[in-house]
Amino acid sequence: MLELRPTCEHCNEPLPPSSLEARICSYECTFCATCVETVLGNVCPNCGGGFVTRPIRPSKNWKGDNFLGKDPASTKIKHRPVDPAAHAKFSAPIRSLPPEER
Repeated sequence: MLELRPTCEHCNEPLPPSSLEARICSYECTFCATCVETVLGNVCPNCGGGFVTRPIRPSKNWKGDNFLGKDPASTKIKHRPVDPAAHAKFSAPIRSLPPEER
């Protein structure tokens, strides 16, 4: 199951489990929508993949104990600000490719 990391890895903005602003790549790197759009250009600085909206885990036990009460969000912060110049160099050759073609 997803960790549901608590903050944006770049700007450290809080991203609670119910956040509609959380974005993740296929390796679960977690950033806010603003950083994905304005800093990263939809290119993950760790793997080169694209981002999607992070799913929201139910807060109530609707069925089978699959909810935040049983499987809480992570509290471990991964604050690793991206160097914009280094990211621009890394992402330049792949930025124009859609994520499914990278």
